[in-house]
Amino acid sequence: MKILLVEDDLELAEALTEALTDKQYVVDVVNDGEKGWKQAKTFNYDMMLLDVMLPKLDGVSLCRRLRCEGKSLPILMITALDTSRDKVCGLDAGADDYIVKPIDLPELLARVRALMRRGECSAPPVLTWGALQLDPSTYEVTYQKQPLHLTPKEYSCLELFLRNSRRVLNRDFIIDHLWSFADPPCEDTVKAHIKSLRHKLKAVGAPDNLIETVHGLGYRLKPIS
Repeated sequence: MKILLVEDDLELAEALTEALTDKQYVVDVVNDGEKGWKQAKTFNYDMMLLDVMLPKLDGVSLCRRLRCEGKSLPILMITALDTSRDKVCGLDAGADDYIVKPIDLPELLARVRALMRRGECSAPPVLTWGALQLDPSTYEVTYQKQPLHLTPKEYSCLELFLRNSRRVLNRDFIIDHLWSFADPPCEDTVKAHIKSLRHKLKAVGAPDNLIETVHGLGYRLKPIS
């Protein structure tokens, strides 16, 4: 899952990025509203964390502009303003939720999870593909009930395949969803993660081509007969 954080407080942005990254989210950070607008138009995000008091373009105006452009990603507004009027203003601009500084990190993470669930109301709580299961709430992955021990990036990659189980995912799509724009991978990194995933899946009895290569297009989960 990829989150855009629009926050001009460097110390807070670093703390939020660390907390979210620890929970397997990919986070891009920009420090003013105009950059937030350009970033949201250029890349696909699953969610935005948006400060209200921002340089160049304030958070409420940015939120309103995104909604007017048809952007439907969940938006959680962050602010030091704690009056009903301020909250109403943000929600009326199109925000989905509101959290007040100083931020309690467990509460923030709970609100992020709630908004992610709301945006995926049709998705099953446990992602499955044949005998493969991934539980996003516990980060547990099994094949035929045998646990797979994956690195954070391997887990994120497998989750991306399961959430797009009937699609062919090309390299650019995988990079766009699993890496921040500030930390792009080298050319063979995606291939290396796919190879490692295949090896670990095979070790617990999965077929070699559970993640199959579609030549010239990308990768996909092998269709279930």
